[in-house]
Amino acid sequence: MVRLTPGEKAPDFTLPDQDGRPVRLMDLQGSKVLLYFYARAGTSGCTRQAVSVRDAIPELRSYGVQAIGVSPDRPEALKKFFDKQSLNFTLLSDADRVVAKTYGAFGEKTMYGKKVEGIIRSVFLIDEQGIIRGAFYKISPEDTVPKAMDVLK
Repeated sequence: MVRLTPGEKAPDFTLPDQDGRPVRLMDLQGSKVLLYFYARAGTSGCTRQAVSVRDAIPELRSYGVQAIGVSPDRPEALKKFFDKQSLNFTLLSDADRVVAKTYGAFGEKTMYGKKVEGIIRSVFLIDEQGIIRGAFYKISPEDTVPKAMDVLK
């Protein structure tokens, strides 16, 4: 399984956002990006993670960071989640999981004692030149923002 590490160039991609508009990572160069992968909009852990990012947006922006959440959900489901949680950052749809696989955020994991394939909750902090500065796999929802802030400080 692929594992990206700090110092590597972040793989470029284009995915639709919660409104169906295409977003390309390369177009965000010049800004830092907090990119995180989560399994499904509306589940308890994914909601805790999204809300923690939402609440940290003012501080993240003070460091020049844009946040992006990526899941296999379709744009329509992302829009409902975005609206329900009053999110203030972009959500992207990776319905075929190609981007998650490229980032090593899809693969075998253990859920309730069983081995399954799915999204591995992962967080990447990407600098203004598109270089990965932090890569965290199997991260807890509550550690997303603190780990990113550790890299920023």
